[in-house]
Amino acid sequence: MEREENIKRLIQTLKDDDELVQTQAVGLLEEIGEPAVELLLVSAEDNDKEIRKGSIRVLGILGDARAVDVLINSLKDPNKWVRREASTALGNMGDPAVDPLIVTLKDEDWRVRGGAAWALGKIANKKAVEPLIEAMKDDSGFVRGGAAWALGNIGDERGIEPLKIALNDKSSYVKRVAEKYLKKLD
Repeated sequence: MEREENIKRLIQTLKDDDELVQTQAVGLLEEIGEPAVELLLVSAEDNDKEIRKGSIRVLGILGDARAVDVLINSLKDPNKWVRREASTALGNMGDPAVDPLIVTLKDEDWRVRGGAAWALGKIANKKAVEPLIEAMKDDSGFVRGGAAWALGNIGDERGIEPLKIALNDKSSYVKRVAEKYLKKLD
C-alpha cells in the first residue's frame, strides 16, 4: 500500500512547474518499472495534460504491451504534445503495437493516422510496409509524410516505387522525405 501511495505521489509530480522535477519523477517511475504500470495506465487518461504526457512517456520507456491500447487512444488526445508523446511511446513498444497501429492507419482523424504512421516507422516492422504504401495515398500531407518517412526508415524495396511517386507530391515536405530516403535506399 505504501508503494502504491509513493507511485501516486510521483505521478502527481509529473505536473510540477520545474522541468527537472518532472524529469526526476519520470526516472524514478522508470526505476520502479512494472509495479507502476497499472497506475500509469490510469494516469495516462488524467485530466491534467502534463500527467498524461509524463505517464505516457514512462509507459513508452517501460514498453509493457498492456499499454498499447491506452497509447493508441492517446493519439486522439486534444493536446498535440500528448499525441506526440503517445506516437513516440508506441514506437518504443515494438512488435506488440504493430497490428493495432496498422488498424489505426484507417482512423477518421488525420492526426491519429499520422501518429500511427510515424510510430510504425520507428518500429520498422516489414509487416507494416503494404499498409504504409496505402497510407501514401492519404489526403493528409502529415499522414503521407509519416508514411514516406516510415517506408524509408523500414528500408524495404517495396517502398521504393511509392517513394518515387512521392517525388511529385503536392507537399514539399513529402517530396523532401521521399528524396532523402530514395538516396539512402540506392
